[in-house]
Amino acid sequence: MSRIGKKPIEIPAGVTVTLDKNTVTVKGPKGELTRTFNPEIGIEVEGNTVTVTRPSDVKEIRALHGTTRALISNMVEGVSTGFQRNLELIGVGYRASKQGNKLVLNVGYSHPVEIEPEAGLEIEVPANTKISIKGYDKERVGALAANIRGVRPPEPYKGKGIRYEGEVVRRKEGKKGK
Repeated sequence: MSRIGKKPIEIPAGVTVTLDKNTVTVKGPKGELTRTFNPEIGIEVEGNTVTVTRPSDVKEIRALHGTTRALISNMVEGVSTGFQRNLELIGVGYRASKQGNKLVLNVGYSHPVEIEPEAGLEIEVPANTKISIKGYDKERVGALAANIRGVRPPEPYKGKGIRYEGEVVRRKEGKKGK
């Protein structure tokens, strides 16, 4: 049995989980998430816990067991507390600022790069070299962080670029002179 798949998911106060066949809807103070899962995986809501079961030990079903449990757990955590991803800009003259709802990045291009978040996501700029992305959907928060990082990924020679907070960039040695 999957160790993660066996663990029950605790539903915190203020969060409701409804089940319609194989569609799970989670509502909480931060928002509402809905996702449809494989009909072969059993999902049961009892009181303030959600349990995920599998009918057999077929390889595909075993793989879906832990994944389904983790996705439901992320939905519950997202609508109750939310998710946050932090980025940092490293490089001379690299700056981030906010104009209205848009994030404006000056990262060494001839033009500033503007990124507008979709609904349900929030971008904050606590310092001009730090960016914070908040939201209740873990996938969308991570995707927006990856898109921002993709504007100028960290390069291995000087380490300049946009990186996740705490990310370690392997540095390479430059060219050797005579």
